[in-house]
Amino acid sequence: MSDLTDIRTPALVLDTGRLQRNLTRMQSRARELKVDLRPHMKTGKSVDVARAATAGQAGGVTVSTLAEAAYFAEAGFTDITYGVGITADKFAEVAEIAGKTGAKVNVVLDSLAAARALADWDGPAGAPIPALIEIDSGQHRAGIAADDAGLLDIARCLHDASGAELAGVMTHAGHSYNCGSVEDIVAVAEAERAAVVSAAERLRAAGLPCPVVSVGSTPTALHAKHLDGVTEMRPGVYMFGDRFQAALGSCDTTDLALSVLATVVGVYPARGLALINAGGLALSQDRSMDAVVGEPSYGAVYDLPGQQALDGLRLGNVNQEHGFLFGDVTDLAVGQRLRVFPNHACMTAAMYDHYHLVDDATAITGTWGRNNGW
Repeated sequence: MSDLTDIRTPALVLDTGRLQRNLTRMQSRARELKVDLRPHMKTGKSVDVARAATAGQAGGVTVSTLAEAAYFAEAGFTDITYGVGITADKFAEVAEIAGKTGAKVNVVLDSLAAARALADWDGPAGAPIPALIEIDSGQHRAGIAADDAGLLDIARCLHDASGAELAGVMTHAGHSYNCGSVEDIVAVAEAERAAVVSAAERLRAAGLPCPVVSVGSTPTALHAKHLDGVTEMRPGVYMFGDRFQAALGSCDTTDLALSVLATVVGVYPARGLALINAGGLALSQDRSMDAVVGEPSYGAVYDLPGQQALDGLRLGNVNQEHGFLFGDVTDLAVGQRLRVFPNHACMTAAMYDHYHLVDDATAITGTWGRNNGW
């Protein structure tokens, strides 16, 4: 059995013990809220992670790219939501994935123009593409307001088309990431629920079907008081957690399942500086923790087992392939291995094609593949 001291760095490390505890927590939360769990796989991007995340659940999975949609469909996942606004250049690929694998691939849109494009698309006969209408519940990134007059026009366009199917409504309360307290997250969660349920009620009152009423976001999934009227939730980063989620109260630092293994490549005590071989590509350049830490921070530095934070060191800068550790570096040595827990797990994982698995130790128990690209 290999060990973290044996592999090339930088490397992506996944603690399966922590992962499973995180998955069990959210599965229990979905049952408590009486909704299906449709985990968002944009962070995990792994069939093995998805199988663990959907154990005992009926809600399918969410993806962020069509490469993921094809990857999961080919692995046997039959109910997939592609959660990025659909454009006409992707209709044929969606239909091809569905036709080849038998999977249902739901798409998302928020405009009459997109609905008309889908309705006018000349796709395979008898194989309509199911579409969810995205509702803006406060993030103002995408979506149509629940009370917008155009909502019913979009819905009717989809419902009346032979090549499309009105599957329901969805929203994402991404602004929950900006909350300063659990109380604020609770309020955002209720606004998220109320918006999408209101939209669903408008469709049904107009005689239109709305089988799916879907919400997202890890913070709101964990802190919502109830999800009455909602059919499913789509959290994603809860699987791994990260420093930013811990700062929000969505997890504890002891729940962080994802880290980057790096090697010290230079130590300069007179400058209070050490270099590791994990930079902006290996860690991402996410600085979401700056406001919490009070100075630039690209991740938390830990010992090799990932159990003890090296609080005297700050990962305060990155170049493409180098990370800069500032502080008391006198106890570091060239060749020493460290673990970095990321600010934002989704961005950090994006450059890697597999995970090295551990379980609260340094022994590697296996590897799991990841899917990348669009």
